[in-house]
Amino acid sequence: MSFSGSVKRELERLVSPARHCQIAELSAIFSFCGEIQRTEKGDAFLCFSTENESVIRKCFTLLQKTFKIDREISIDKRLIKRNNRFVIEVRGQEDTVRILQAAKYLTADRQPMPCAALVNPLVVQKSCCRRAFLRGAFLCAGSISDPEKFYHFEIVCSTLSKAQQLQELVQSFEVDAKVVSRKKHEVVYVKEGAQIVEILGLMGANVSLMNLENVRILKEMRNSVNRKVNCETANINKTVNAAVKQMEDIAYIRDTIGLERLPDNLEEIAQIRLEYPQASLKELGMLLTPPVGKSGVNHRLRKIGSIAEELRGNKEEQI
Repeated sequence: MSFSGSVKRELERLVSPARHCQIAELSAIFSFCGEIQRTEKGDAFLCFSTENESVIRKCFTLLQKTFKIDREISIDKRLIKRNNRFVIEVRGQEDTVRILQAAKYLTADRQPMPCAALVNPLVVQKSCCRRAFLRGAFLCAGSISDPEKFYHFEIVCSTLSKAQQLQELVQSFEVDAKVVSRKKHEVVYVKEGAQIVEILGLMGANVSLMNLENVRILKEMRNSVNRKVNCETANINKTVNAAVKQMEDIAYIRDTIGLERLPDNLEEIAQIRLEYPQASLKELGMLLTPPVGKSGVNHRLRKIGSIAEELRGNKEEQI
């Protein structure tokens, strides 16, 4: 099972004890997977339709617990060609009205309430209800990438206005959600690992949260080790390249004018560098009489380098 699938399986089993939170989560499922249909007689009924078993099971559970509605789940193979699509229909007029009123789609006198938004703000006034709505939205239209590969959380909305409302809902928890257009849909997404962990906690997916945190810790440790290894390798390469250049400069001076033409302090460090080609600057300094620090050794070697470059320049001019 994918990481996204395991998160949804965990959220499917989580049911808030508070009725207002149950209504908020059911409102999310209705917003993404539900619609109002009419019978041949013109009577309205609710239809929840999805390919995801977790969503349909959660919907069935919420209908039972929140509204005491018990309906069998049917599978309609005619809706799509390749896969089965799960459908729940609530045909009772009183049940339909109770659900729509609870989700604020109807007024107190049972008149339709015009609302093109993702959810009526009254349904998600409380923080706990926003968390429940987010849980339902993710179950219906969300996904999380495998954290071993990269971090990406998203929920797909049908319109920009709905995506912006969902973005505001997520941002109310100080999570930096963004919106991007993808083909005919609008996608609310989060890419930062720590904030995806925060979202999992908000939705109540605590097991998945711990699994993601474990992956993040291991990845950060690997990245830290890689950075240190790369840094040490770069330093070693730099030291080796510098030592090779120093040896070349000293050998050039020796073969042209002779090291004895150098000042005593430079001749001494040149002879020691030739004798100990793999020694560090600190080690070279300890071999001098009297001992000299790293900066002093580096200063002398740079002077030797300047002399070698000057000799090379003079030779080129003569040619």
